Amino acid sequence: MDTGLGTNTSGSRINFASEWAFIGASALVFLASAGATIYYSMESMSGMSMPGQTWLGSAASFMGIWIVMMLAMMLPSLVPELLRYRAFARSEAGPQLAPLTVLAGAGYFVVWAGFELAAYVLGLLWSAASMQWMDLTNTEPAATGLIMLLAGIYQLMGWKAHQLDCCRENPDSGQLPTPDSRAAWTYGLRLGWHCVLCCLGFMAILLITGMMNLASMAIIAVAITVERLAPRPQLIARTAGFIMIVAGVLVFARALGVV
Repeated sequence: MDTGLGTNTSGSRINFASEWAFIGASALVFLASAGATIYYSMESMSGMSMPGQTWLGSAASFMGIWIVMMLAMMLPSLVPELLRYRAFARSEAGPQLAPLTVLAGAGYFVVWAGFELAAYVLGLLWSAASMQWMDLTNTEPAATGLIMLLAGIYQLMGWKAHQLDCCRENPDSGQLPTPDSRAAWTYGLRLGWHCVLCCLGFMAILLITGMMNLASMAIIAVAITVERLAPRPQLIARTAGFIMIVAGVLVFARALGVV
């Protein structure tokens, strides 16, 4: 009997056990990262900080929190992609399937770490500019509305649709010829790159509403997951885009005193 996980009954049972083990391990990582994210968010709300922390230490702490947060937000949409990778690599990878899966996942989150570093630097530059030019602080409400508007427009663009298609592609589409460590790492990097580009609008909303805002994180994580897994992803992307545009217009108009 061919179940898609093997060529015989015995092999299928082994593969089923392997896939359920992978799903179970992913669920545990998700629960741990979600719990840590909630803890860090509550700590941030309480105003707790680490006195005497250097700039490098602050950056490292921020990156650590970001990676934990990304694990909680992105694992629900990443696991199906890794399951596709495992289905492709299973026949040749053999006992190396688990390490290759971890390597692909690591490549994915390395790209997100790079995005976080860029966001952190931009945040520092904005803070420094706001301290030097106090008038910039008064523009933040209008800037928030404008960013939301632009994020919504991005959701409607063909470039966004292309990145979404790349995030949902099968790894056996000619871009992953052999299931080895280099190919797994490259696959993870490529998937992470497309994912970052696909999520630019959502991440912009998260950054302006507060990186540790639990409500924003939950809503955006659900939106990303539904967008990736829905039968009609473009419809979900456009719906989210229209919501962002409406919200951005309202926030911008309120900042200008129109409403």
